[in-house]
Amino acid sequence: MTLRNRIDKILSIALILIMAVMVVNVLWQVFTRFIVGDPSSFTDELARYLMIWLGILGAAYVSGRNMHVAIDVLPLRSSDKTQRKLKRVVYVLIIVFALFAMVIGGLRLVYITYVLNQYSPALQIPLAVVYFAIPLSGVLIIYYKVSDILNLS
Repeated sequence: MTLRNRIDKILSIALILIMAVMVVNVLWQVFTRFIVGDPSSFTDELARYLMIWLGILGAAYVSGRNMHVAIDVLPLRSSDKTQRKLKRVVYVLIIVFALFAMVIGGLRLVYITYVLNQYSPALQIPLAVVYFAIPLSGVLIIYYKVSDILNLS
């Protein structure tokens, strides 16, 4: 099993677990709100943070599987050689975005929230943990796209 397949497997299991916890959390929220009549105080916040992790890590997973939304009118009308060149350009642009916006910007956000000692109101967890999904996803996207560039023939 290659490293990329291992990362795919770990990421898919993590996404499944996050989704499962989110479903149980929302069901608990509905139960406590409508059946018990006393809504749980942490479920809204937990669902929000799990959705952040699910969405951002899911974007990395989809990027690695090359299942993301793409406009392919121009590449489909081009030769194979031109298609490979276009893919390289697109992959490099994705790497640049992921590096600057997600990794560097995300790490700055994590650092600032850590230094300012910010905690979530209900769960009392550091917000740096919540925001860490951004640089982590950026690193995964960079890995996937570098791997894609190396595998272009």
